[in-house]
Amino acid sequence: MTEISLLQAELLLALIWLICRIVIWVRQRRIDWKREAVLLLMYVNLAVILRFVFFPMSRMNGRVQPLRFDPSKAFPFRLNLIPFVHLLEYDSKKDLLLNLIGNTAMFIPSGIVLPMIYKNLNSFRKVIGAGALISLCIEILQLPFFERATDVDDLLLNTFGAAIGCLIYMLVHKSVKRKRENHEDGISGNAAL
Repeated sequence: MTEISLLQAELLLALIWLICRIVIWVRQRRIDWKREAVLLLMYVNLAVILRFVFFPMSRMNGRVQPLRFDPSKAFPFRLNLIPFVHLLEYDSKKDLLLNLIGNTAMFIPSGIVLPMIYKNLNSFRKVIGAGALISLCIEILQLPFFERATDVDDLLLNTFGAAIGCLIYMLVHKSVKRKRENHEDGISGNAAL
């Protein structure tokens, strides 16, 4: 059995992120620091998602439990492809709410940051599609880990969270744009006087 600690997983994510960013900087021959700051928000979002999706919520001796991989226990996969069948099957209301709110809330930042980073994600449908694709990748990556479960309900809740985030982004973006236009109209009106 192989165990992966949270620190090891976060360091691996950081290393992959850094290598990708360096390759892009070299190819572009420049660094856009404003864009890197926004991209850093997505990195932090992915690091938080990594923590809560792959590592057990319970702690032992105050420490986050490692992710365990055991090829002999990987099959059969813990897989639920039927929506809403097991969604409400929890021992307590606390666990139920943690699942519903947690799976939704952790993808709200993705719905906000994705359209900020990628200008071609300029519609609600595209952002939801990107959020669903990220969630699908995560669910597939969970398959070989016997303590994790791949669940269509998680995919739906994650996508719903990305949709909420996108709505927040669109409302704020529209409000800022309207204020900017009103401000510019005020300036041009004063200049005419």
